[in-house]
Amino acid sequence: MSASAPPPRPEALAQQKNRQLIAVIVLVPALVALALWAFTWPAARIAPRNLPLGVAGPASATAPVQRQLEQRDGAFEIHRYADEAAARDAIEDRNVYGAVIVTAEGPKLLTASAASPSVAQMLQQAVAEEAADGTKPTTVDVAPTAAGDPRGSAFAASVLPLALAGVASGAVVTLLGLRGTRAAGALLGAAALVGMAATAITHSWLGVLEGNWWAEASALSLTALAVGAAVAGLAALMGRAGMGLGGLLMVLLGNPFAGASSAPELLPQPAGTIGQWLPPGASASLLRSVSFFDGAAATGPALTLAWWAALGLGAVLLGSALTQHRGTGEPTSKRTPALAG
Repeated sequence: MSASAPPPRPEALAQQKNRQLIAVIVLVPALVALALWAFTWPAARIAPRNLPLGVAGPASATAPVQRQLEQRDGAFEIHRYADEAAARDAIEDRNVYGAVIVTAEGPKLLTASAASPSVAQMLQQAVAEEAADGTKPTTVDVAPTAAGDPRGSAFAASVLPLALAGVASGAVVTLLGLRGTRAAGALLGAAALVGMAATAITHSWLGVLEGNWWAEASALSLTALAVGAAVAGLAALMGRAGMGLGGLLMVLLGNPFAGASSAPELLPQPAGTIGQWLPPGASASLLRSVSFFDGAAATGPALTLAWWAALGLGAVLLGSALTQHRGTGEPTSKRTPALAG
């Protein structure tokens, strides 16, 4: 039998405790600073940046309106449409957030508060400023928010709980020591139940969503799976440090960069772009599409979530395989000898 290792000396224990104390003193303020930066910086810099906006009507009449909007230092990305019908189709396809229709009676503004109540309100103010004195533009909401959530605040508030549910499922799978196909099965089952429970609350009870029930449940389940698989996958490859990294990535960056309460084009760059690459932001975009726009522009965010889920589950299976390989690859002298029969 090999001799047991001697107990650590008191001096070594004291040094270890001091290092832990210093780590806590340094890490806690650093995490607080990171959280404050991630949540307050985007909120303090809300402004339109290449926001897709349509202009429709005769070219001679729309040219002055387009020039006025283009003078706003890159605030809008102008799309030209022949008439109001084409502009409505573009809004319903989620190609633009709204459109200014130039008519003989004056400007008419089409908005889509379901795409972003903040953008709809901002467009009303911008068009009113550009209108002639005494002219009040007519506003039509082509895609309104749900009756149970007229300001869209409940929709925006649903992003964080979904991220937390995904982080929790990944953490529980890791802490329970589940590996391989058992871990993958647990993540899939938990995600399916999270999606159905979340849809029952937001759609059936609160009326925050109003699209196809099963499409919404699928989107919410895919979100929970993407987050949970990412956390569990990082933990399978990096240990518990990976679990913490996954949680920070999804909650401290994914949530404030999602643009659920505003829009990705209103966030400072690169926060708006990064947010759409992370599951919370992709989830908000996907859920808006399936709930209010009949699935228009849902492919991109759905693929983003699917990639996170696939890579996370792949990392879970890979981590399990590497662990088994290390276990079976131990030298013979270190293995427990089998008892003679």
